[in-house]
Amino acid sequence: MEEDGAVTVYSGSAITDTKKNTFSIKVGIAQMLRGGAIAEVTTVNQAKIAESAGVCCLVVSEPKGPGISRMPDPSLIKEIKQAVALPVMAKARVGHFVEAQILEAIGVDYIDESETLAVADEDHFVNKHNFRAPFVCGCRDLGEALRRVREGAAMVRTQGDLSGTGSIVDTVHNVRKVMGDIRILSNMDDDEVFTFSKKIGAPYDIVAQTKQMGRLPVVHFAAGGIVTPADAALMMQLGCDGVFVGSDIFNCSNPYKKVRAIVQAVRNYNDPHILAAASSGLEEAMDGLNLNENRVERFVRDETY
Repeated sequence: MEEDGAVTVYSGSAITDTKKNTFSIKVGIAQMLRGGAIAEVTTVNQAKIAESAGVCCLVVSEPKGPGISRMPDPSLIKEIKQAVALPVMAKARVGHFVEAQILEAIGVDYIDESETLAVADEDHFVNKHNFRAPFVCGCRDLGEALRRVREGAAMVRTQGDLSGTGSIVDTVHNVRKVMGDIRILSNMDDDEVFTFSKKIGAPYDIVAQTKQMGRLPVVHFAAGGIVTPADAALMMQLGCDGVFVGSDIFNCSNPYKKVRAIVQAVRNYNDPHILAAASSGLEEAMDGLNLNENRVERFVRDETY
């Protein structure tokens, strides 16, 4: 894989910085988050709670509401950066490279090109090689993940539920699909990799690197519907390097206890005794985890022989 990427500017008027970090450096920076939980926060108070609970990074977003969801207010990001000592990530809309330029200018540590926001460009993602800050991008399958890596993503987030219902079923499905395709790829001979890369729509060189490594070539987190310690441990046991936790986790009487329990679950995902202790007394965290009616009907139909 080329160190500095394939493309350097969007147009003659694009704002770029010639002092870019190489791709390998950005991947190394993202590796620092491996084995941790990243909490989404919308206020300074939530950021302080998450920091005290032991998360490895904060992702700043606007409070959910009606209308178009966009990049968070830069003043909010600056307040949170001053209030905590953790790395700070912020969301930009897919394809909106100017939002990414603004986020980099105010000093965020990571940029999340997030499909959970409104989409700015339906046809093009940000050329992430243009930026010093490492980018995080979402995916639902292996081909999508490796296309984002080719664009310069230093970290991949397998995304599940986008509606905030608390259902983890889509996240589990997508993570299993990514991991299953990597296992299939690992057992292929070199001649088959060409056809496989064409099938999933991913660059051959990165597909070959994934086969050689037996995993994604960048840090791999999971997001969507992860609201209990058991959910977090499940993602880790399926092979992820960490988890994202939505801001809804702060909507309870004791958010510190809930966030701390998930952090402990990520760190001790193979110890059922610690997981049992972390899961105790978190009744509120179980609200809204039932499958919706359409999902139940589809499951019953698929299981009927």
